[in-house]
Amino acid sequence: MVQNSDLCVFSREIMEMRNTTPDFILLGLFNHTRAHQVLFRMLLATVLTSLFGNALMILLIHRDRRLHTPMYFLLSQLSLMDMMLVSTTVPKMAANYLTGNKAISHAGCGVQIFFLPTLGGGECFLLAAMAYDRYVAVCHPLRYPTLMSWQLCLRMTMLSWLLGAADGLLQAVVTLSFPYCGAHEIDHFFCEAPVLVRLACADTSVFENAMYICCVLMLLVPLSLILSSYGLILAAVLHMRSAEARKKAFATCSSHVAVVGLFYGAAIFTYMRPKSHRSTNHDKVVSAFYTMFTPLLNPLIYSVRNSEVKEALKRQLGTCVNLKHQQNEAHRSR
Repeated sequence: MVQNSDLCVFSREIMEMRNTTPDFILLGLFNHTRAHQVLFRMLLATVLTSLFGNALMILLIHRDRRLHTPMYFLLSQLSLMDMMLVSTTVPKMAANYLTGNKAISHAGCGVQIFFLPTLGGGECFLLAAMAYDRYVAVCHPLRYPTLMSWQLCLRMTMLSWLLGAADGLLQAVVTLSFPYCGAHEIDHFFCEAPVLVRLACADTSVFENAMYICCVLMLLVPLSLILSSYGLILAAVLHMRSAEARKKAFATCSSHVAVVGLFYGAAIFTYMRPKSHRSTNHDKVVSAFYTMFTPLLNPLIYSVRNSEVKEALKRQLGTCVNLKHQQNEAHRSR
């Protein structure tokens, strides 16, 4: 009886140790060599530029009435998602690198696990909504106000956020429900469910398979809608008699196609490869690309390739210059 009682106590202690694990350790992206310090500074400059570019895009769309259309509203949501994506991973990564403290709490890890699929999945569906917007604009321009009404635009935007959030919440809750024992070192620069479950001291195969299927569906379903939209757009453009109309249609859609290619290329490489073809270093590089560099490229692509955005920027700059001139004149008159 005493032996059985001791065994029960020992089993409870083991379970308590497994369920009260210490903080996780993020091994990070850089070490403290001179080359990596230079790369870290370049990355911070890239991130700050990305935040500035996306914030500027949102401000332009908000301030300029000519950009108050469904297309630019969806673009402002894309910029918002990109800013949140950068803010989810980079501040913690930078703080860990600068302070040398690589720990992240379970709550902090859960926040990152929630927001990454929320923003990544939401962006998949948002890009599909943007593709539908371009399809209606090119193929049915006279019916655009009806087929792409503000009500439909808002519904598609809300659905994109909700589907992403549902995926993020499910991943965060299930991932953190597993017991973690032994090493708590995450060979990454942020918490991600596929990486974290490798540390679980439980059978996670069912969850990993379900997560893989979910990721594939969230990538391929919007991608099929995007490809269908642009297939129809291409067919319509090739039947246009006017060379000017074809040029304008291609210019309108090329920016979006470039963004889709960058985003889906990185996402498919990250989440749809078999385990046997995965490499930790490759995963880190690709993750850095789609969490830091893609958000930088999106506003650059849309500003360089979009004449309306460039004109809006010129108008806002002109307004600022005139306001500054008026203030100087008022100051001189005093």
